[in-house]
Amino acid sequence: MVKSNFVRKFFPLAASLLTAVSISSAIPSNSSAQIKLPQSSATQLENRQQPQLVQLGLFDFPVWVYAMGGVVLLFVFLPQIGWIAGLIVIGEREVGIITKKFSSRSLPAGRLIALNAEAGLQADTLPPGWHFGYFPWQYNVRKEPVVVIPQGEIGLIVANDGQTIPRDRILGKALECDDFQDARKFLQDGGEKGRQLAILTAGTYRINTALFEVITSSNAAKHGVTPERLKVYRIEPDKVGIVTTLDGIPIEEGEIAGPIIPGHDNFQKAQSFVTGGGRRGLQEQIMLSGSWNLNPWFVQTEQVPMTEVPIGYVGVVISFVGPSHQDISGESFTHGNLVNKGDKGVWVEPLYPGRHPLNTHIMKVELVPTTNIVLNFTSRFSGEHGYDSKLNALKLLSFDGFTFELEVFQIIHVGALDAPKVISRLGSMQNLVDQVLRPIVGNYFRNSAQEYTILDFLIARSERQAEAAEHVRQALRAYDVQAVDTLIGLITPPDELMQTLTDRKIAEEQQKTYEVQRIAQTQRQELVRETALADIQKEVVTAEQGVKISELHATAQVKQANGEAESIRLTGQAKADAYQAGVNSLGSQAYTALQLMQVIGDRNVRVVPDVSVSGGSSGAGMIDGLMGMLLWNQTKEIPGNGNNKGQPPVVNGQIVEESK
Repeated sequence: MVKSNFVRKFFPLAASLLTAVSISSAIPSNSSAQIKLPQSSATQLENRQQPQLVQLGLFDFPVWVYAMGGVVLLFVFLPQIGWIAGLIVIGEREVGIITKKFSSRSLPAGRLIALNAEAGLQADTLPPGWHFGYFPWQYNVRKEPVVVIPQGEIGLIVANDGQTIPRDRILGKALECDDFQDARKFLQDGGEKGRQLAILTAGTYRINTALFEVITSSNAAKHGVTPERLKVYRIEPDKVGIVTTLDGIPIEEGEIAGPIIPGHDNFQKAQSFVTGGGRRGLQEQIMLSGSWNLNPWFVQTEQVPMTEVPIGYVGVVISFVGPSHQDISGESFTHGNLVNKGDKGVWVEPLYPGRHPLNTHIMKVELVPTTNIVLNFTSRFSGEHGYDSKLNALKLLSFDGFTFELEVFQIIHVGALDAPKVISRLGSMQNLVDQVLRPIVGNYFRNSAQEYTILDFLIARSERQAEAAEHVRQALRAYDVQAVDTLIGLITPPDELMQTLTDRKIAEEQQKTYEVQRIAQTQRQELVRETALADIQKEVVTAEQGVKISELHATAQVKQANGEAESIRLTGQAKADAYQAGVNSLGSQAYTALQLMQVIGDRNVRVVPDVSVSGGSSGAGMIDGLMGMLLWNQTKEIPGNGNNKGQPPVVNGQIVEESK
């Protein structure tokens, strides 16, 4: 209807212009004529204030007039010509979807898109440009905009036609069909109906939307898909992606994850994964940090932190998947299995401190401290490692029947290369504490306590500690664990025994106090004595010097006496010799009388006393004697009187000594 109205409106004017052009071409170039327009046309020209007379000639119009006339003719007759010639014009950002209205051939059963000119939707599309032969009575061409996938997004494809997807698959296989822009190739090469493995990445695509539904973030809600799932998947730098595939063959029996399949570019080439024998479900392979074009219908990714092994620890890997589990621990280690890195089992090589990209869904990392750790057998506190959170003080029974509690602190060390052996044997460090260390330490002290009285145990605790350390060291060596030391902590005996020990201790302390006081008194006495000695030190020195002087005097006197004795001896010897000579000459009596007279003369010995008392009557003799003594003494005191000087008085023939 629009086309017919357009023709009726502009056809008379176009006919008039063509007539004028024809007449002007028929008039000679050197002639001119006046042509009168019809009255109706003249009236219209007058209404438009145009001149009624037009000069027509071959060279009277500029060239552009003819061009304009041709353009007008084109626009006037083009729709009609296009309708007649079946012209279809497709824009640069359009694609033509063709529907054939009738044909001698019909589509096969179950097919939607025609490949061999059957009636219905056609596989081929019209690209930008002019296309003839698509007569409106036979074809319907629908112009659709091109498909645009923005940067950072992907597009999912649903095929409305194709072969049926096999029952063991859920997504249609990917084919080389120019990113779904060649619908014919897709169908001819066996493309499958339904959701597709292949996806569209960022770009512009001319897609037959009759065959393919393209799901983008703009229409995701209509197809039950969240726009976030159509974003390019990004894994953070400090995390790893654990992958679960939703298509492929089933995982083998007894396995928990599919093996690593090469050549699929981190699951971005889904068809390569499926063709290579990839299995649906949890995958051994992980994805590292980066941006990836992943089909959310094919793969689901969970981001988990990298496995971190702190300083002072090693990580022992227990893998639940792997090509084999051949034991390489050797004949000497019969308590577990150790395998090479990558195999199923406990890896013989531990992980050293750092961050490691591991799939924690298929393997477990047991952290083993390589520094000394203290395990506290007490409920008062526990270590930060938490291994001793269930340990309590030991309850012991002594030889004398007392029950008491004992705190023990056990220090152990596990070497880095011994850590896999410990985990292979026991499974975890907590099992080492619960199943090995606690029984060894507890049983030793229970047995040891029953051999001693509680007082002996308390008094000789250092000896018990040394014995326990050696016993535990030998016992743990069999488990590839080094026992650094065993320490006895708080001992809690019964209250009544504690009172006895307290009283004994108080007595001991009092005894010590008394001893200290005694020592203080002794020291005080020593101080007094030393003070007194210091005070009499001068006298002592004087006395000592006097003693020395006396000794010197005595020595001198001894020597003098010795000299005198020697002199007397010599003198006596001389006198003896002289006496012997005199005796020999005069005879012994004569010589003796001579010597006696000589002594009397030398010493002035009085032969007759100065006062003589006779034996007269009536005491006259005694009185006479006394008077004589008196007179003698007075005579003696007269100066210059030398008579009887120095001679004692003689009474009745006896010498009387003077009183002093």
